[in-house]
Amino acid sequence: MVARIYKPSRNAMQSGIAKTKHWVLEFEPEKARQVEPLMGYTSTTDARSQIHLTFETKEEAVAYAERENIPYRVYEPHEPKRARIAYSDNFTFNRMGQWTH
Repeated sequence: MVARIYKPSRNAMQSGIAKTKHWVLEFEPEKARQVEPLMGYTSTTDARSQIHLTFETKEEAVAYAERENIPYRVYEPHEPKRARIAYSDNFTFNRMGQWTH
């Protein structure tokens, strides 16, 4: 079973960067999920899909996978390219762009 090592991105409901600073090691699913016919719950018999390990750095996650002989893939994060601008900068006297309504 192959493990994924990645840095989680923020979801659409977040404005901050909480829970995006650590690296995560998760196992890729071996079997597809199944719908239980009586109650309609989605279930799996794959116990490794519940393992979710966090590390401070990518190197720590890779070292753990190599030490435990776990095959892994590293997914590099996509960093945002937009600079953060404060709301008050829209009203500064020496604003670079024109103010239009």
